Amino acid sequence: MLGSKFYHSSIRKYVILFGTLFNDISIDRIDASNNVVQTISVPISYGPKERYLARAVQNPDLLRSVSMVFPRISFEINTIRYASERKLNSINRNVYSNANTATLSSQFNPVPYDFDITLSVIARNADDATRIVEQILPYFTPEWTIAVKLIPDMNIEMDIPIVLKSVSLEDSYVNNFEAKEFIIWTLNFTLKGYLYGPITKPKIIKQVNANLYTPVDVNINSTSNAEYISVKPGLDVNGNSTTIAANSIPLSQISANSDYGFITEFFSNY
Repeated sequence: MLGSKFYHSSIRKYVILFGTLFNDISIDRIDASNNVVQTISVPISYGPKERYLARAVQNPDLLRSVSMVFPRISFEINTIRYASERKLNSINRNVYSNANTATLSSQFNPVPYDFDITLSVIARNADDATRIVEQILPYFTPEWTIAVKLIPDMNIEMDIPIVLKSVSLEDSYVNNFEAKEFIIWTLNFTLKGYLYGPITKPKIIKQVNANLYTPVDVNINSTSNAEYISVKPGLDVNGNSTTIAANSIPLSQISANSDYGFITEFFSNY
């Protein structure tokens, strides 16, 4: 589109970021004496909860080779909305100077988007479900902010808020009320992210020449050269800045991150 191909995998990073927040939840099952008899690591995967409920209906005893573990967590992106209230100046750029390649990269400000994400906690009994939910809710007041390096090539790291919007509870029965029930907690989040455009790498300007002219008469097209100005970086062999051309190393040996000075030369009536 518009003559440039780029991909920063930003949406994929947001999916990984969100899933990583909940990928280390575990719960204990206790007996009547309050002794822990089993510790379960709760799996999490991307996809709608209906996928896992349908799997349970088709294979209620979980006897097939591909089994389904409950309790479990699933999540998916529902909508992506432009966030006009977080809009940045469209013509401002982010710049990054790479010391290793002596190049300067630039990129326009990102465009803000809100990602609405639904997280579902699915369990076969209420105790398992509440043990999971209680490990999630206290961290969102109502938001949790995490730093993410979105564009490594530009060394851009952003604070991404994840806001808990609502929580609901549902008892879901398979086919009829005599069948096994599922306890489903639904947590709706909004991830306040950004999408970035292409990165441009303009050439480094190492010397600027300016010609100054003065009119000879009232006819502006009749002019004579008055002065020629040259500005370029200056760096001596010891890595120190200099403003004297005779003391400077060649321009090809001066990088964008060098601690150089400015050599300004004036030539009149050349």
